[in-house]
Amino acid sequence: MFEKNKESLPITYEDETIEDEIKQSYLDYAMSVIIGRAIPDIRDGLKPVHRRVIFAMHELNNIWNKKYLKSARVVGDVIGKYHPHGDCAVYDAIVRMAQEFSMRYVLIDGQGNFGSIDGDNAAAMRYTEVRMSRITNEFLYDIEKSTVDWVDNYDGSEKIPEFLPSRIPNLLINGTSGIAVGMATNIPPHNIKEVINACLAFIDNNKISIEDLMKYIKGPDFPTSGIIHGKSGILDAYKTGKGRIYIRAKYIIEKNKITGNEKIIITELPYQVNKARLIEKIAYLVKNKRLFGINELRDESDKDGLRIVIETKRYESGEIILNNLFAHTQLEVVYSINMVAVDKGKPKKFNIKQIIEAFINQRIEVITRRTLYELKKLKKRKHIIEGLIIAISNIDVVIELIKSASSLEQAKNKLINIKWKKNKLYKEIIIDEYIFTEYQIKAILDLKLHRLTSLESKNYIYEYKNTLNKITNLKKILSSFDYLMEIIRNELVEISSKYGDNRKTKINAIRNEINTVDLINEEKMVVTVSRSGYAKIQPISVYQAQKRGGRGKLATIITDEDVIEHLLVASNHDTILLFSDKGKVYWLKVYEIPQKSRSYRGRPLVNLLYLDENEKITAILAINDENSNKNNYIFFATALGKVKRTYMKQFARQRNCGIIALNLEEGDRLIGAAITNGKDNVMLLASNGKSIYFKESEVRAMGRNATGVMGMRLFPKNKIISLIIIKNQKKLQKYYILTASEKGYGKRTLLEDFNLRKRGGLGVIAMRSSKRNGKLVSAIKVKESDEIILITNRGKLVRTRVKEISCVSRDTQGVKLIRVNKEEKLVSVVRLGEKIDLK
Repeated sequence: MFEKNKESLPITYEDETIEDEIKQSYLDYAMSVIIGRAIPDIRDGLKPVHRRVIFAMHELNNIWNKKYLKSARVVGDVIGKYHPHGDCAVYDAIVRMAQEFSMRYVLIDGQGNFGSIDGDNAAAMRYTEVRMSRITNEFLYDIEKSTVDWVDNYDGSEKIPEFLPSRIPNLLINGTSGIAVGMATNIPPHNIKEVINACLAFIDNNKISIEDLMKYIKGPDFPTSGIIHGKSGILDAYKTGKGRIYIRAKYIIEKNKITGNEKIIITELPYQVNKARLIEKIAYLVKNKRLFGINELRDESDKDGLRIVIETKRYESGEIILNNLFAHTQLEVVYSINMVAVDKGKPKKFNIKQIIEAFINQRIEVITRRTLYELKKLKKRKHIIEGLIIAISNIDVVIELIKSASSLEQAKNKLINIKWKKNKLYKEIIIDEYIFTEYQIKAILDLKLHRLTSLESKNYIYEYKNTLNKITNLKKILSSFDYLMEIIRNELVEISSKYGDNRKTKINAIRNEINTVDLINEEKMVVTVSRSGYAKIQPISVYQAQKRGGRGKLATIITDEDVIEHLLVASNHDTILLFSDKGKVYWLKVYEIPQKSRSYRGRPLVNLLYLDENEKITAILAINDENSNKNNYIFFATALGKVKRTYMKQFARQRNCGIIALNLEEGDRLIGAAITNGKDNVMLLASNGKSIYFKESEVRAMGRNATGVMGMRLFPKNKIISLIIIKNQKKLQKYYILTASEKGYGKRTLLEDFNLRKRGGLGVIAMRSSKRNGKLVSAIKVKESDEIILITNRGKLVRTRVKEISCVSRDTQGVKLIRVNKEEKLVSVVRLGEKIDLK
């Protein structure tokens, strides 16, 4: 019984694991999406849906010089005959091919609402009308001459072309984008003149380099124009098939000479940027105080073109606002190029030369097939004309034979069994004796009487000669590769002259991350940062030098809870490194800090930097061209006496969210950072007036995450307040250490009075601390010709000359530098140098 059932079981195959089955099924699905939907064919540059739309319009005779048809009519034919997907996918493809802001050269001439650059949707397909644009006819040129292979549609009821015999390099001129399973393509559009010129150069020399091809193809050319910044990304994409380019909007800055306001006018946007969303983004940034200086934002676009107007506030720099817009909005976008296409049923990545070569190979194949088709047709016609000429030259005998025949078949048999001789008048017929074929006999029997006239006979001779010349020319095409390439060249020149236009997108060879520096006059600025995180800059010329002991000039409005904590003099071209209490470092250009009057507190740093919650800036350092050598070091000192040095090159990679600068112990904070060269000397000064002076080389170079080593041991309740770097110079110059206390007293002491010691000690007296002068709050290295700025916690500044300050020994208290009130304290002293212009 068991054996009988076993024999009745169906035949089974070897067992397969579910992993193998899923793998194979997934690969089949992926290839179906890649080949049948998302990736274009390299020969005509079209995805299947676009090819089927164009072919359906061709079959409907919906060409550029005929009347428009309803979009729904075209969509119906496409999904009914060729495309096994929904009508939405087909209509979306039609809409995109009709949008001037999406296609460099539109392939469909649309009538009605086909959407806008604001992201508005097109009207329903029952409302819009379409026809092929003029350039689209070039896709179908000679399609009826057996130039391409034909395949079955999805149900086998129709034949559709495998690809279109396009005479234009569509993959490059219109580009494409698509996401398949496991891969994607993103090819930018180009100028048709440039691409064809590159094709002509390739025809002349198929070993041409990509660099030489770029003499003809400058780069992508987008329908929305814009400006490409940097050629390096273009070269990468053209060489490897993959690259990134930066596209910026085109703008004009107009300045109102009366009010001082500037107006930024955007006239072109980067490719595929939604104008309405861009304006919403700018408004959002202004509303949430992430973008400052904008007074009004308007969209003045109309039928004449795009126009977005951004009005700035008084005295705000339009260039700085633009830099922020480029950084935070789609006024600048990154376009990732990934040139993937299907070649012989397989997806591949191509460089630009390979794409051009594939197009030329397509033209060679199409023209060869067209030539063979025309040659076959002409040979058949030549054969028939020969028979007609022989029959006319023996017309009396032919007529007699036909008259004597009892039927059509008998007439055919009589004509086919006779060897005919040509008339001496018809020298063009080479063969002396001639036997008619069935094709010739059919043509003879179909001959009308009026074709027997003398004039018509001469027309046959003329047509025969013309046919022979055409056959000779076609054979020359097939036998001479150079002649074939000359035909391709002539066709390309014709296309270029018919459809060529000027480049729209401008290309800047070099991409500058920040180009505002070249537009701002260099000026020394006083940078102030308060304890609560308000920052601003003011020209140094605002503060004129005063005599020692003056009351000072108000630098900023300070509340009872806030004090000025950091003061720095730097050029507005410099970069400031800002170190936080979390051991992170941030970058900020001086000119990015708002320049405000003395009555203005400044702008919160949280609006200029990506600071974490409750994160505070504890040290600032100016970087310029003179000290930014990557072989230099940044030397750190903390309040608890730790020191560390790290190569400056480790801080070269800037990040908006900051990077780790050093690891701080609990309760410690960074008090100073300076640039060194590895051979300098270091001086640390503590709040109790003690100092230590040692060689920088005693502190080994460490990574950014290191904590550091002990630089100076401190007594309880004391802290390090100043870090001074003493440069080793060949020429000995007379330097002083200027020390200042919280009650406004200070002095200068010769550097020679401080002896080098080993790091880690308790130090020696630099300034006597007492109830009279208070704790030491600041110390700097100066020359006698320098000027300094003293700043109080109430925001007052005094600018004075160093030579007016007494030079005394280390173990003294100093003289009055600035008069302070009972609740006021001196918090910082900054050296200006000797080349500051006094006004």
